[in-house]
Amino acid sequence: MKNEASAILLISCPDRQGIVCSVTDFLMRHNGNIINLEQHTDTEEQVFFMRVEWVLAGFSLSRDQIGEKFSLIADRFEMRYELHFSDYIPRVAIFVSKFPHCIYDLLARQNSGDLNAEIPLVISNHPDLEPVARMHGIDFRCVPVTKENKPEQEALQRELLNQYSIDVIVLARYMQVLSDEFCRSYPNRIINIHHSFLPAFVGAKPYHSAHQRGVKIVGATSHYVTGDLDEGPIIEQEVMRVSHRDSVESLVRKGRDLEKLVLARAVWVHLQNKVLVYKNRTVVFS
Repeated sequence: MKNEASAILLISCPDRQGIVCSVTDFLMRHNGNIINLEQHTDTEEQVFFMRVEWVLAGFSLSRDQIGEKFSLIADRFEMRYELHFSDYIPRVAIFVSKFPHCIYDLLARQNSGDLNAEIPLVISNHPDLEPVARMHGIDFRCVPVTKENKPEQEALQRELLNQYSIDVIVLARYMQVLSDEFCRSYPNRIINIHHSFLPAFVGAKPYHSAHQRGVKIVGATSHYVTGDLDEGPIIEQEVMRVSHRDSVESLVRKGRDLEKLVLARAVWVHLQNKVLVYKNRTVVFS
């Protein structure tokens, strides 16, 4: 059963009685075999969240019919919902600048089968990492961005994303701020990674500033990108204790290790359709 195609519903709606019963009854009436069901209620906001997955083999509705039939339940409970299929392979574009650690890690995970995705395109504002992309058989496009040419270059990036039918964009230490218009074109489909010193230690050398202050924890945060810089819904975070014994170089090394790990986790849960965004927060199912 593990390799059988499944369907996944991600649901959010005002909390009330009968939601779980109605969803599971819908699946039962159409001969659905549920293999995973998780739910969460935000008691402060009175919002209900749910992820349910069932095997498609033997299900009496075709893929095209599921949304149409389920919409009757969705309307009754004022649901927002997403329907996904496990055998769909998302197409991912990686944006990079000069730092190679995150792209190397993502490509290694993809090559080993750990990421359920195709990566046909790498876009960068510098030519430095072209050999990395070419080594993995991935098309590389260098699109330099300045304040003066940003609208034109972002239009070119969007053209490339459309040309390659990209579903998800991963900013693997891409050192450019995306415009609000660009972000709105890919809601909850751009994943970023940065060190968790923000907003305390901004700028080009956060680890140097952190070292001077004698920090005791370093970390990394991965989030969806919005028009508010580094303020998008957080998907994953991790920290590591450090001490006075750590040099700047040691902080950088530990920080980059965390960045790779946290970005990979965030990308993985997104590709597994385990993330629901509500306002500026996320519900990440296990």
